[in-house]
Amino acid sequence: MQKNFQLHDGKKGAALAVHVIPRAQVNEIVELSVDGSIRMRLRSPADDDSLNENLVAFLAEVLAVDPGQIEIIAGLTGRNKLVSVLDISTQVAQERIVNRL
Repeated sequence: MQKNFQLHDGKKGAALAVHVIPRAQVNEIVELSVDGSIRMRLRSPADDDSLNENLVAFLAEVLAVDPGQIEIIAGLTGRNKLVSVLDISTQVAQERIVNRL
């Protein structure tokens, strides 16, 4: 007897692939790469904790969401990160990011 079921995560939102460049003069989105990742420069030093905190704060500002809705789910110690943003559609996230270019 075969059971039919689906696995899913109850959270809804957008997942963003981000490449971070530290020690910039200003926080800014540099480009949207052809692979869909977002390149951004951040004023933070290269140490992981302050870089991650600044990334979350800057993305919250760009996307107009609470920082608590943003979580770095991969790449905590690297420059390439996967970021989850709850309660925002990918379309709205893309529009807000493009508007900051």
